[in-house]
Amino acid sequence: MSLIVFLSVLAAALLHAGWNALLRVGTSRVAAMMVLSAGQGAIGLVIVLFRDLPAPAVWPWILVSGLIHTGYQTFLAFAYEHGDLGRVYPLARGTAPMITLLVSALWLAETVSPVETAGILVLGSGIALLAGGVWKSGESRRMLPYAFGSALATAGYTMVDGLGARALGDPVTYLGWVMLVAGIVFAAVMLALRGRRSIPAAPRVWVLGTLGAAFSYGGYAVVVWAMTQAPIPLVAGLRETSILFAVLIGWLVFRERMTPAKALSVGLIATGVVLTRL
Repeated sequence: MSLIVFLSVLAAALLHAGWNALLRVGTSRVAAMMVLSAGQGAIGLVIVLFRDLPAPAVWPWILVSGLIHTGYQTFLAFAYEHGDLGRVYPLARGTAPMITLLVSALWLAETVSPVETAGILVLGSGIALLAGGVWKSGESRRMLPYAFGSALATAGYTMVDGLGARALGDPVTYLGWVMLVAGIVFAAVMLALRGRRSIPAAPRVWVLGTLGAAFSYGGYAVVVWAMTQAPIPLVAGLRETSILFAVLIGWLVFRERMTPAKALSVGLIATGVVLTRL
């Protein structure tokens, strides 16, 4: 992985943690996610209007990815209804690199060096330690199935998007179509499940949601591009350093407590990042 790709993925990780923090502020998590998804879809629409249509062979990747992204957004919004940033985020993001690494090694024939593999595994250990506090702190465990569902969806769309973007050869166009499909499907699902309650009325929510959409779209566009330049599991693992940023945001902005276990997990995450660069 080149230095440019490495730094770009780290910047994308910061953007990802940032939009999750915005999702935590204020209104219903589902309503906030509705605005964010709509914003992503609008950005995607603007992009694809000025691009050629993808080849027929790419459409299955786009449609499958759109559905998986909808599942991810749904699980994540429901998870945040039962837990805070410092717990949900590590659970939702932490197991995805492990799933991606296993599937990529078994079925996608991706080449990852032993040191890079060790980096991903150390990174995952730090994430797991950070998430483990949910069993000791008395927090609601109702978040768990939603958080793990989000993790599975993350692994799913990571692999699908890496292969789909490679198949099209144009990550910008590919992501535009994926976000447009996901925005339409997510809106339909939430309206069916929650009705008009899923549409926020406060202008502040629309402003924050739109900002979050820009963060999310920009960050993931970088990740999709990076997966055309470097092995998918390596990019996926490095992207999960967003958990480090999320912990810092939770501590500095939301005044969440920094425990010794959190501090140790941050050290493991940093070590994992260094290993992925060796």
